Amino acid sequence: MGVKQAIKSLDAFPRAEDHLLQKTQSGAVVSIIGLVIMAILFLHELRYYLTTYTFHQMAVNLKRGETLPIHINMTFPSLPCDVLSVDAIDMSGKHEVDLDINMWKLRLNGEGHIIGTEYLSDLVEKEHTAHKHDGDHQEDSENKIHLHGFNQDTETVIKKLKQALANGEGCRVYGVLDVQRVAGNFHISVHGLNIFVAQMIFEGTNHVNVSHIIHDLSFGPKYPGIHNPLDGTTRILHGNSGTFKYYIKIVPTEYRYLSKEVLPTNQFSVTEYYSTANDRTWPAVYFLYDLSPITVTIREERRSFLHFITRLCAVLGGTFALTGMLDRWMYRLLEAVMKPKS
Repeated sequence: MGVKQAIKSLDAFPRAEDHLLQKTQSGAVVSIIGLVIMAILFLHELRYYLTTYTFHQMAVNLKRGETLPIHINMTFPSLPCDVLSVDAIDMSGKHEVDLDINMWKLRLNGEGHIIGTEYLSDLVEKEHTAHKHDGDHQEDSENKIHLHGFNQDTETVIKKLKQALANGEGCRVYGVLDVQRVAGNFHISVHGLNIFVAQMIFEGTNHVNVSHIIHDLSFGPKYPGIHNPLDGTTRILHGNSGTFKYYIKIVPTEYRYLSKEVLPTNQFSVTEYYSTANDRTWPAVYFLYDLSPITVTIREERRSFLHFITRLCAVLGGTFALTGMLDRWMYRLLEAVMKPKS
């Protein structure tokens, strides 16, 4: 008997006889409120436990020999598709003019509606050995060339493009560029045209309106929570034209899902610079990019079940204790108020 009594003395939850318990309306109200609060907190903690969080880690980038995918989706509301070209150059010396692999363009009318789809390789002069695509491609030797050499087909094309400009045609350029993983730039401009053809069409560099809307510009697939700072950028020119330059710093990124699947991609930051056009440079939109030597690894993780149980006990136990104290205070207050009346 002594052992049993000793064990009973350790009971932290003593029971009272039913006839000694008194149930009150205030206690019922406090109990209902407490149960509602505990149910809400339980659902909140359960959602918190089921939601994954990300852990960021940085390390030196050891990858090499890979290509860099550039996803482009832009609209030029004031330039027809036939005059636009996408050119790319990198630090290794590789220079590509009028890239048309995996690149498409949509012809737009003056109201922005699609009127045609085709590859981005129409009406482009392929002989660019004498042109510099950093904007200054008017050499002294070219200034000595006369324009009387245009044939009938070229004159027809010039008339067609002048008519497209008069009709307010625009162009939407989209696709994927696969470039070498070194610093470089790509730009969208009228550099693909013969310089004298461009002079006949636009009658001066100030009439090349490179107003543009960047719907999407990214350097790899998207992962949950990524933010590309140039998405939704709108730059509209209402006076003289000029050159836009976007200086981009690319950060290689790996996103690791809970399933252990790895998604290689890139984040980037950007600064912007604009310069007005002059007689020596043709307006363009440049994207000059450089790569960071640091790789960011973003890993999805889930909170442990023991952590969930600990938080749940703390929240529910605290709520139960608080409602118990509130019930006692309300009972004593009501007893003090009702006692003189009785």
